[in-house]
Amino acid sequence: MGKTVRKVWNIVSSVIVALAVLLAVALVGVRLVGVQVFAVLSGSMEPAYHTGSLIYVKSVDYTELEEGDVITFLLDEDTVATHRIVEVVPDESDPSTLRFRTKGDANDAEDGGLVHYKNVIGTPVFTIPKLGYAVDYIQRPPGMYVAISAGAILLLLVFLPDLFSGEEEAGSKKKKKRRKPKAARSASHREKRRG
Repeated sequence: MGKTVRKVWNIVSSVIVALAVLLAVALVGVRLVGVQVFAVLSGSMEPAYHTGSLIYVKSVDYTELEEGDVITFLLDEDTVATHRIVEVVPDESDPSTLRFRTKGDANDAEDGGLVHYKNVIGTPVFTIPKLGYAVDYIQRPPGMYVAISAGAILLLLVFLPDLFSGEEEAGSKKKKKRRKPKAARSASHREKRRG
C-alpha cells in the first residue's frame, strides 16, 4: 500500500472511528451521568419535539414538577411517552402522593389517565433531531443485525491495513535477506577471478 493511500486511509478510518465513538457516547455513555435516551415516535409533542428526534431525559424530583413542565413517563411496561403537565393532582387520602394530568402539545385532548409519580422517568434536557429514527431502527431486528454487522466491518476495515502492512514488511525483510548486497557480491566475484 502506497504512503499516500495509507495516509488517506488512516484519516478516513480515524474519522469513522471518531464518529462511532461519538455515537456510542451519545446513546450509551450519557447513562453514566444519569441521562436516559428515548426516540420520539409520534408527533404528539410537535413542534417542541419532532417525530424522529432523540431526547435526553434526566431524572427529576417529582415534588418539584409543576404545571407546564414536560415529563417523560411510563404509560405501561412497554410504552414511554413525553407530554406536558397540565395539572398536578395530589391524592385525596395522601397529599404526598402526586399524580399528573398530561397532554401532548399537538393533541386536542388531555391524556386519558393520570400519571402516578412513580411512573415519571424524568424531564427532557435536550434533543437531537432525526437521530431517533436510527436509534429506533437499531434497537430491534433487523436493524440490530445491521448495526452489529456494521460494527464488525468497521473493526475489520480499521485493522485490515495494519495486517497487510505487517505482511508487506515481513515479505520485504525476507527478500532483503535472500539477496547479497552488491558490494559483497562483487568482492566475492573478484576473489574467484584471482583464485
